[in-house]
Amino acid sequence: MALTLGIDVAVRAAHQATLVRDGTTVWRGCKFSTRPTDLERLWSALDLADPGDLTVVVEPTRNAWIVLAEWFRRRGTQVVMVPTTQSADLRKYYSKHTKNDRIDSELLAGLPLLHPEGLREYSGQGPADPLRRLVKQRSTMVKRRVAVYARLDALVELLGPAWYAVLGSNYGIAALEFLARYADPNVVVRLGQGRLSRFLSARSRGAWREDHAAGLIVAAKETLALWGSEGMNFAELAEDIAHEAEQALYLTRQIKQIDERVANLYADADPDGIVASAPGVGPVISAVIAGRIGDPHRFTSLAAIRAYTGLIPKISQSGLSKIESSITKAGDPLLREMLCTAADQARKVDPQIAAKYQRLMTGDRHHDSAICHLATMLVTRIATCMRAGQPYQLRDVDGTAITESEGRAIVKQRYQLDPRQRDHVRHKLMRERRKRPARSHRSRQALQHPIPLNASLRRAPN
Repeated sequence: MALTLGIDVAVRAAHQATLVRDGTTVWRGCKFSTRPTDLERLWSALDLADPGDLTVVVEPTRNAWIVLAEWFRRRGTQVVMVPTTQSADLRKYYSKHTKNDRIDSELLAGLPLLHPEGLREYSGQGPADPLRRLVKQRSTMVKRRVAVYARLDALVELLGPAWYAVLGSNYGIAALEFLARYADPNVVVRLGQGRLSRFLSARSRGAWREDHAAGLIVAAKETLALWGSEGMNFAELAEDIAHEAEQALYLTRQIKQIDERVANLYADADPDGIVASAPGVGPVISAVIAGRIGDPHRFTSLAAIRAYTGLIPKISQSGLSKIESSITKAGDPLLREMLCTAADQARKVDPQIAAKYQRLMTGDRHHDSAICHLATMLVTRIATCMRAGQPYQLRDVDGTAITESEGRAIVKQRYQLDPRQRDHVRHKLMRERRKRPARSHRSRQALQHPIPLNASLRRAPN
C-alpha cells in the first residue's frame, strides 16, 4: 500500500496537506502549522501501520520546509522534494487559471505517479547545515564590503589623487582606521607627523611609519590647495567617509570571525582534505564546494552534480537537429562562481586542464566560455574524488603523476597562450555581435513591410 502525503508549505500561513493512497485521494485540505501539537494531530490522522509506507512530498519553500522534512524523517518516513519550477509547470497543465493551496497539495501528492523522475530524496539538513549556511553568509558579507569600498572610493576621490598614493586602493585595517578618524585634511595637518606616525604604526603593526605619515600630511596640504579656503566642507565629508570606513571595519572583523568558523566546520566535513587537494582550490573555495555540494552520494550520477552547478548548456533537440546554447544557471550560484574562480587558477597548475583550455581558445572560444567548460571538468573530478574518498592527483596529459611545481613548469612550457590571442577572439566576437542587431533589424523591417510578389515584375519608368 503506497501512501503519499503532499504538503503545500507556507511561511506564515497554515500548511495544507493531501493524502493519496495508490493514486486515489483519501482526504485533502488538512490545515496545520509547524507546531508539535499540530504535527502530532496530523500524524494521528494518517493512522500508519508502518511509517516506511508513507512518502512525504514538499517544495523547498524558503527555510520553512526544512523543519517539516526533519520532523517526518525522524518518524521513519521517506521525504522527497520537487523543484518549484517543475511543480509550477505541472500546475499550469492541470489547472491553468487557478492556483491555491489545496490544488498545490493535491498536485504534490500525485507527483510520485505523474512525474517520479522529478522527485529528489531529502538527504542532509539543507539550509540547516552550518557549513552550507555559513559560506553563503560569508559571500554576502564580502559583496557588501565591496559595495562599501566602492562608495569609499567615490568619497576619497573628492580629496584628490594624492591620498590613493599613500593609502592604497585595497583599504587595509590601518587605512580604514585612519579614514574613520582623520579624513579631514585640516585635522591631519594639525595632528602632525609625530602623532600620526605613532597612530599608523600601532594600527599597522609597524608596517606604516614616518614615511606614510609624511605622505598623508603632504596629501592633506595638496587637498587644501586644490579646494581653497571655502571650496569644501571637509568636516562633513570626513563624517561621511568615517561612516563608510566603520562599516568596512565591522564587515572585515565579521568576515575574519566567519573564516575561523568555516575552517573548523570544513575540517569536520572533510577531515582528509579531499576537496582542498584539487588545483586552484583554496581554503574558502574548498569550504564552499564541500558545503554547497554536501554529500556527493545524494546525487544519482556525476551528470546530476554537473546539472546542480548550472554549468551545463541548454539543449534543444528535434529530429536530427541539436542546438546547445548558453549554460542553464539553474543550480547554486555561489558554487558556480567559486568553481569558475578555481578553474581559472587550475589551468595554471594542471596540465590536462591547461591543454583543454588551450584547445578551446585556439578554436576561437571566448575566455569565459572556456572557463565554464573547465569548471564543469573540475567539479566532475572533485566529485569523483569525494565519492571515492581519495585526494586529487595531478597528472600530465599522458597520465604520469606529477607534483604541483612540476605541473606549473609543464603548463608554462607547453600551454602558454599568446595574450594577443584572447584579445583577438574578444574583438572578433564583439564585431559579430555588432553585426547581428543590424541583420535582425532588417529582417524585422522586411516582415513589417513585405515586398509585393509582383514588385520584381514591374518595369522601371523610362
